Amino acid sequence: MNIVLTGSLGNIGRPLAKELLQKGHSITVISSNADRQQEIEALGAKAAIGSMHDAAFLTAAFKGADIVYLMETLEAVGNFFDKQLDFIGAISQIGRNYKQAIEQTGVKKVIHLSSIGANMKKGNGILAFHHNVENILKELPADVAIKFMRPVGFYTNMFSFVRGLKAKGAIVQNWGGDDKEPWVSPLDIAAVVAEEVDTPFEGRKMRYIASDEFSPNEIAAVLGDAIGKPDLAWEVIPDEQLLNNWLSIGMNEQIANGFMEMQASMRGGVLYEDYFRNRPTLGKVKLTDFAKDFAAVYNKD
Repeated sequence: MNIVLTGSLGNIGRPLAKELLQKGHSITVISSNADRQQEIEALGAKAAIGSMHDAAFLTAAFKGADIVYLMETLEAVGNFFDKQLDFIGAISQIGRNYKQAIEQTGVKKVIHLSSIGANMKKGNGILAFHHNVENILKELPADVAIKFMRPVGFYTNMFSFVRGLKAKGAIVQNWGGDDKEPWVSPLDIAAVVAEEVDTPFEGRKMRYIASDEFSPNEIAAVLGDAIGKPDLAWEVIPDEQLLNNWLSIGMNEQIANGFMEMQASMRGGVLYEDYFRNRPTLGKVKLTDFAKDFAAVYNKD
């Protein structure tokens, strides 16, 4: 099949493109970075260089596709310290661009990388943009089959702990404790998306993706062992303190408030209620596997 992938060759896109190419599909990878073109073509895929903010470009890129794989990221909008950016508004517009390109090209099969929390109308913080894009895509005609993939928190998000760990010797967040929560490896996300490519498309489908389940205190223990700090603590501070910490270093207010609220929804499991009602089979990459990558990053500097 002819498959178009958004998201360039990131942590999900690269393994996904490789697997689909190995299965004999014709792959086009969309990237906003012209420097990626040679790398994309070296894999055996076609490169489409342009912006998700450009509906005409997306329409041209989607033409002739049997399946389009859609994703949107905050990083694609801009820098978290640009105080003028409306991240949620910009990503909603990307969703509308996707919708327009699908309608104009007649694509009938869509896989959308959404997120845990996309089911929530409020209280999900920055994840509101996933809720918005899901709803935009649901406006497509009924004969467009859509698979909404909802991965949980990425292991790679834990790399953000490194700076604070080195400064304070602890993981400091506004949630914590002993309640288990799900996390996922980008490799397991790529594997699930590749699996969905080869299964029937019909109507609208939702699927959660997770690799492992463990509590914040268990995270601290595993990561602590990996970096040689077996007594590593996970400290919980008030929402307001975390928010003020971020604002004081110049973070965009929408981003700071959004992440604070999202993490507050992890406290007590509010964010995970729908996940546990629709619990998936867990993937292959476990926390202990990721801990090796975390230690490599921690010890790099």
